Formats: sequence, C-alpha cells, structure tokens
Amino acid sequence: MAAADATALGDQPPVAANFLLEVDGIAIGTFEKVQGLEVTVAVQEYAEGGVNGFVHRFPGQMSWPSLVFSRGLTKSDNLFEWMRKTAGDGFQGAGGKLERRTASVTLVDVGGTRLRSFSISDAFPIRWTGPALATADTSVLSEELEIAHHGFTSSTLA
Repeated sequence: MAAADATALGDQPPVAANFLLEVDGIAIGTFEKVQGLEVTVAVQEYAEGGVNGFVHRFPGQMSWPSLVFSRGLTKSDNLFEWMRKTAGDGFQGAGGKLERRTASVTLVDVGGTRLRSFSISDAFPIRWTGPALATADTSVLSEELEIAHHGFTSSTLA
C-alpha cells in the first residue's frame, strides 16, 4: 500500500480500537471488539456440455454473519432498552411484530472525527451475555452482544 493510501481517511492511519455502535441514531456504546463485519457471495457453478476447459461460475446469494460486540460494562441503559423492544413486553407492545432497526458501526480517529460508517440493515439483538461474577475474580467486567441483520453498506464520512 502506498504511503498516501495509508492515510486516505485522515492525517493518522486509523486504528481498530476506535469505534461505536448506534441504533437509529441512539448511542448504544463503544465496544472493545466487534466481529462479523464480512460478506460472502455464494458461487453457483454450471458445467456446460462440450466446454471442458472451465466451469461457468455465477454469483449467488449474499450472506452476512451475525455481528458480535464485546466490551466493558457502561452506565447507559440504551442496550437493554433496545433488547426490551425486540422481546418480552416490548415485543408484545409492537403488536407481536419484530421491529428491526438500522444500526451503524462508526470508525473514529483519535480526535473523535468520524471516518467511516457501516450502516447495518434490519438489525435486532439475538443474544446478550453478562459478566461472569466470582468473589476471587478481579478481571474487568464485560458483556457481549450479538445482533442479526440483513447486510450492511459502507461509506466514508471524513
């Protein structure tokens, strides 16, 4: 990669440690790690009779794995409010229909400038795991969130 390409998103090369999750513009929090920002295109093969040199390959369906976020605990209740709206009383209050939301994972530089955003379509939480509690454990408390979705788009903001 050329030196000019390394800083195309700003003066300093971006680092993986600076990002946040928002749902419909409401901050859910900053996370320590996110996994699953990937897309796979299935390939359909067609062997044409009389053509022995190759097999035709065509793009098929796109699929995206669930996104898994992990972090230390925060004071905000926005995560649980979003979860409540997709299950239990919140789900029943929506007429028994799942309310999918638009989420975004936004990369920020060390100065807080937003650089790139991944807009996640039709997102809803499917799993939350709280901290493991033990009297002898002095490690940092953390939680994990998994969300299902119908794909994402990416755009540069800076």
